[in-house]
Amino acid sequence: MNAAFFDAVRESVFGGKLTQAQVDGINALFDAGKRHGLADPHHMANVLAQVAHETGTYMLPIKETVMPYHADKNPSDVTVISRLDAAFAKGQLSWVKTPYWREGWFGRGPLQITHKTNYDKLGKRIGVDLVKSRDLALDRNIGASIAVVGMKEGLFTGRKLSDFVFPAALDASPSANPRRIVNGQDGTDSTVARYHRAFHAALVAGGWEAEGQQPPEPTPAASDEIDAIAVAIVVIILVVIVVVAVLLSR
Repeated sequence: MNAAFFDAVRESVFGGKLTQAQVDGINALFDAGKRHGLADPHHMANVLAQVAHETGTYMLPIKETVMPYHADKNPSDVTVISRLDAAFAKGQLSWVKTPYWREGWFGRGPLQITHKTNYDKLGKRIGVDLVKSRDLALDRNIGASIAVVGMKEGLFTGRKLSDFVFPAALDASPSANPRRIVNGQDGTDSTVARYHRAFHAALVAGGWEAEGQQPPEPTPAASDEIDAIAVAIVVIILVVIVVVAVLLSR
């Protein structure tokens, strides 16, 4: 994505400053969006918005319990489990019946997947063994693919991007709001909607719609190869002309 996009979101989403980590995370999501055919700028905007909320605008994969004020974005598993145990003991995780994190199946990724069954399902879908190597969900490219595919195909909650008509859905009631693609009713619909609108405006300014419809530009290596072939053909033709001229002059 071009400078117009980043100039726009620097102010509208990130408070006037973008770190390299945030840029890297956004670009990974863009690449995943292109790989998986996310041409609608509203769909791309909603992925970015959900990730912005889930990561506290960090935009790269994190572990569950990591907050915006934490300097360490990749604490040890022991630390994460300890934090979750403490919160559970205080009654702060009232929706949890049985702790899912004690064997390491806590949230990882830009949209954090939890429970072994979800690691298995998402891993199989994108062709990565997340059960054997859970921390692969923290890889920015793998995490981005999980986010895009999960939202496009409804693999998180059963709701998917194509279930919603944007932008009207952003103002829908909680039961019909696109936030349900990622999470239950958690009171964050308006926050994610605000991010969505900002990202969408920046995507349009940056040309995401046109970019999604145009064929890819030739790579420099491909262009160089074509040039070399053309030169070789010209040389051969010239050699043939010289040889023919010599033979006719005899």
